[in-house]
Amino acid sequence: MPEDVAHDDLAVIKVEGMHCHRCEQTIQKALASRPGVREVEVDFATGQASVLYDRNRITVRELMETVAQAGYRATGFTQNRAASRRGTSGGPSAGNSPSSSSLPQQ
Repeated sequence: MPEDVAHDDLAVIKVEGMHCHRCEQTIQKALASRPGVREVEVDFATGQASVLYDRNRITVRELMETVAQAGYRATGFTQNRAASRRGTSGGPSAGNSPSSSSLPQQ
């Protein structure tokens, strides 16, 4: 039975402190373990974690806190509605305007 993706969003989180592939794996494992996270891709070269998640089950703030709990620094994010692009290749669909934010550091 296919998953309901109507509430899915895509967040691209800027991450500081990654130096290698093991760092990628640590962050990917931490994010993927969270309920509501469907897919995770992490790239230390660009310092980004792309997360497809159900916005009714987890928030971007919680995703960023998960990165911090894994020992890295989440410094900001961009976010798109993902349901309309599911099953297509390429970037966000036309008409989807990304939002972006930077959370204050504690």
